[in-house]
Amino acid sequence: MKVVGFAGYSGSGKTTLVERLIPALKFRGLRVSVVKHAHHKFDIDHAGKDTHRHREAGAFEVVVASDRRLALMREFEQPARLTAHHLLAELYEGVDWVLVEGFKDSDLLKVEVWRASANHPARYPDDDFIVAIATDSPDALPEPTLRPVLDLNDPDAVAAWLTDNHERFEYNAELYVSDKP
Repeated sequence: MKVVGFAGYSGSGKTTLVERLIPALKFRGLRVSVVKHAHHKFDIDHAGKDTHRHREAGAFEVVVASDRRLALMREFEQPARLTAHHLLAELYEGVDWVLVEGFKDSDLLKVEVWRASANHPARYPDDDFIVAIATDSPDALPEPTLRPVLDLNDPDAVAAWLTDNHERFEYNAELYVSDKP
């Protein structure tokens, strides 16, 4: 599987780019998964549902499945510091591309999503894992770069660049510690 991260500050357009890349890659016949870092306490379950009741009763994991979808919810007794590699290890093996949103400090190859209008510093001058910049304002980049500069508003061009450079993004899970927290 190929893995690429998308890093940038809140409001830079990471989610929108990833959302638009999924159909662009699927159009090319590729199966796509997403790993998303959440910064705050979140829940995908709802009070009153059987799965929520099982979790509230103390289940460590609840897996719910139908003929159309599967969801795994895991409760950590202590805060866990999960890396992108931990989450990648949880994914189904039959995927072509994994788009990783967030995990800006990870050692994955990443595309930085940067907007001049957001008034945040660029990360690419200090992060060797950033291999391209997706922006809506290439002329405003704070430092010159030899990295490819991609049009943030053209997901088909970003998808084409990713697939043209797919060898760079081959993920080798054996290189990473897969200790579960």
